[in-house]
Amino acid sequence: MTSSVPSEPSDFQGKHVTVAGLGVSGVPAAKVLHARGAIVTVVNDGDDARAREQAAELEAWAGAARSASDRAGGGRRAGITVRLGDGATLPEGTELIVTAPGWKPDKPLFLAAAEAGVPVWGDVELAWRLRGPDAAPWLAVTGTNGKTTTVQMLASILKAAGLRTAAVGNIGVSLLDAVLGEKTYDVLAVELSSYQLHWAPSLRAHSATVLNLAPDHLDWHGSMEAYAADKGRIYEGNQVACVYNMADKLTEDLVREADVEEGCRAVGFTLGTPGPSQLGVVDGILVDRAFVENRHKSAQELAEVSDVNPPAPHNIANALAAAALARAFGVPATAVRDGLRDFRPDAHRIAHVADVDGVAYVDDSKATNTHAAEASLAAYEPIVWIAGGLAKGASFDELVAKSAKRLRGAVLIGADRALIRDALARHAPEVPVVDLERTDTGAMLQAVTEAKRLAQRGDTVLLAPACASMDMFTNYNQRGDAFAEAVRELGA
Repeated sequence: MTSSVPSEPSDFQGKHVTVAGLGVSGVPAAKVLHARGAIVTVVNDGDDARAREQAAELEAWAGAARSASDRAGGGRRAGITVRLGDGATLPEGTELIVTAPGWKPDKPLFLAAAEAGVPVWGDVELAWRLRGPDAAPWLAVTGTNGKTTTVQMLASILKAAGLRTAAVGNIGVSLLDAVLGEKTYDVLAVELSSYQLHWAPSLRAHSATVLNLAPDHLDWHGSMEAYAADKGRIYEGNQVACVYNMADKLTEDLVREADVEEGCRAVGFTLGTPGPSQLGVVDGILVDRAFVENRHKSAQELAEVSDVNPPAPHNIANALAAAALARAFGVPATAVRDGLRDFRPDAHRIAHVADVDGVAYVDDSKATNTHAAEASLAAYEPIVWIAGGLAKGASFDELVAKSAKRLRGAVLIGADRALIRDALARHAPEVPVVDLERTDTGAMLQAVTEAKRLAQRGDTVLLAPACASMDMFTNYNQRGDAFAEAVRELGA
């Protein structure tokens, strides 16, 4: 099958486009394509009440848009066809698929598309293609952990420089809305997941960073190599700077492999003293030796470590990455300092909840994998660690071995807590462990109570589960809220 893929927004007129998946990306994509004259079919695996409700709303919206077009003399416009319960079959005549980012590449729909020569885009690719000639450049961020915090830091720095910007993408604000909305921007701070990057072949950012790489979502990508390759797509075609983590060689390897524009530079960030073309830390000061006039002999002070909130090591690394992207865009040093001072992290990211009887209680419920938990555990000492949940196939031996000396004790919860218990027995046998079987709503209060019993004055009780939350909670937010509520009850 020969595909006439649109190269300009107007080219969607009369094209048969299949949107894979309802939801936060599928519905906006279907509306955008329909508004540009495409003949849209939406396919969805599920046929539950929520899917039927979304389908009815989308079909009603398309009907109203068609009526408005008729009244305006715009000619007859097709509606939107929604096909529920069958996301595997390629609709006849499909010339392009626009997919929700979470749909796996090995789904039958995509295998059929490949056989038919039909291209597949994600919503990020669609947004990129629909940008106007004067569109705002993208400063793009990905990585296994720290993406949202870094993008929010970056947006805060850009705003401190007086630039019109927004934090968009995987952070929850649709790129389609940012690109096609009424607001105009000077630059966008864009968070991108590995899923989104997989389906965004033509994305070309102004500058980009891969913060770190650790095994995650391997069930989706199939291997660590495929996961890293999708993350590395963020560097393709970069114009000014490819920012990498000097403590994570995989990120530097991705920069070396990237095909970038002539003159684009590799810029490293480190928690140590930076060399030329690097950002780092000297005597408690964040410094820039990349975007200065003579980077071999001089450095620019950007901010103090105390300006980073919270000043945990992995968060300082996030701040350096955000600063590097901002400096690549020409932001002055004072804006880096002011933006970092103004920044406040989202809830459940190494958030100090309270001090009770000389013990600090910290909520890092967002630490849903071992890499994130390791960074969180490295920020405190001694620690009573509350951990457990859904392991997602993870192994905990390396995490426990690296963190054992920091542990005063551990309280384990959730479906896969035995995996952590066994790792503790192997690598930290002297650490007392409380294994909680209960999974009811009172489990977190008991976990916090047990942690208090193990803790001594000056310790930190740290919720860094290293696991997903859905065995006991709706999401990591609810888990963190339960922890904070338990701490408040303990303090009362």
